[in-house]
Amino acid sequence: MRITLKNETLAVEIDTAGAEIKSVKRDSKEYMWCGDPKFWGRTSPVLFPFVGAVADKTYRYNGKEYPMGQHGFARDMEFEVVEKDDNHAVFSLTSDETTLQKFPLDFKLTISYTLDGDNITVGWKVENTGDAELPFAIGAHPAFNCELNKDGTLKGNSVVLKTDKDILTVRKFHDPLAANETYELKLNGEKTIEVDEHTFDNGAIILENSQVCGAGIVDSEGKMFVEVTFDAPLLGIWSPSGKNAPFICIEPWYGRADREGFSGELKDREWNQTLEPGKEFEANYSVKFS
Repeated sequence: MRITLKNETLAVEIDTAGAEIKSVKRDSKEYMWCGDPKFWGRTSPVLFPFVGAVADKTYRYNGKEYPMGQHGFARDMEFEVVEKDDNHAVFSLTSDETTLQKFPLDFKLTISYTLDGDNITVGWKVENTGDAELPFAIGAHPAFNCELNKDGTLKGNSVVLKTDKDILTVRKFHDPLAANETYELKLNGEKTIEVDEHTFDNGAIILENSQVCGAGIVDSEGKMFVEVTFDAPLLGIWSPSGKNAPFICIEPWYGRADREGFSGELKDREWNQTLEPGKEFEANYSVKFS
C-alpha cells in the first residue's frame, strides 16, 4: 500500500512494503528511479539489519551460522503506519517469529519521513527490545533519475562532494564484498567526481571514516538537482556497472559489506553499530530536490 505526503513543493509516495520512497515529484518532474528490473528493481530501499553482503552469504552469531542475503530483510517486509499527516509519516517494523528465524535478536525499527519545503528528512530509530546486545547496520539506498547523453551514457553528470579534503581514500569493492585494499581519489577544486560510462566499472565507490558529509548530483547543464546531507560515517555512490542505467545512488551508511575473507562473528563486522538492551540508536539524512 502506498501513502502520499504533499506540501507546496513536493509530492511523495511511500510504500508500506519496506517503508520505501517510490516517487518524489516537484512541478511534475520525477526525481526517483522507477525500479525497472532491467537495470535495478528497487527505488530507495532501507538497508537493515545489514548493509551490503555477508561473506559466503552466511553470518555467525553465538557460534551458529545463519544465511543472509544482501542488505538484510527489512526492505522486503511490510511496515506498520503509526503516524500520518500531510507532510509527515512514521513507519515501524518489530521483530517477530519470521525475523527471529533469520536474525535471532529482538528490535524495533522506526522510520520517519518529514517534508519541509523542497527537503525530505528521513529519520531512523533502532531500539533494542531484547535482553542481549544488538549488533546491526542500517543504511539508505536512494536512486535518483539522471539524464543520459546522446551516446546513451551518464557522461556529463557529476557528483559533488561536501568535504574539506582534496584527496579521498576509497575502499575498493569486489562485488559483493569490500576489498582489503584502498585507493586515493583526487578531487578537483569543485570537489566533483565526473561521471562517465566507466565510473562504476569496479562497483560502488565506498568512502569511510566520515570523509564527506554531503553529496549532490549535477546535470550536464551544471545544475545540482538533488543534494543529500548526512552525518553517517560511510557513503556509497553507485550505478549498475556496464548497463548505462539512467540513475545514480547516493547512500549514507552506518555499516557496509564484509571484507573479503571475513569469517568472524556478527559482533565483529566492521562498521557495525551496537546497542545494549533497552538502548536506542537514532540517525537521519536529508534530501533537497531542486
